[in-house]
This record gives sequence, structure tokens and C-alpha cells, in this order.
Amino acid sequence: MEVSREFVVCIKNTDYPASLEVRKIYHVLPDSKANSHQMLRIIDESGEDYLYPNAYFMPIELPAPLQQALAMS
Repeated sequence: MEVSREFVVCIKNTDYPASLEVRKIYHVLPDSKANSHQMLRIIDESGEDYLYPNAYFMPIELPAPLQQALAMS
């Protein structure tokens, strides 16, 4: 499943408990190469972007004002 949303919710953090929080919303950065490998480029708890498995996230739809507010933080 390719996730093309700008924001996702973490549903699993196995192997990454310090980097990902379950039930937290994360910003996805565009990365077509990562997507082709079933990965997402996520800005994680370190504030940096790293690749994580698609299966760790569910896409969500947010109202435009909320997307803008989250993207700025």
C-alpha cells in the first residue's frame, strides 16, 4: 500500500520506541524512492527525517488549516 498523504498516524513502533510514538501524527516528506520500497520518510521525534515501514502508519485526512499548522511546527 503506497501512502501518499502528507500526514499519518503511527500505529506501531516496534524497533523504534525512542523515535516514534504510537497514536501520534507525523509529517510525511515526499520520497518516491522510499515509497517504491514500502517505506515512508517521516520527521520523527529527533526532529530529523528517516525512513520507516509503511505498515507502521495509517494515512489521515486533516482540514487544510490544521495541515498548515502542523507543517509549520
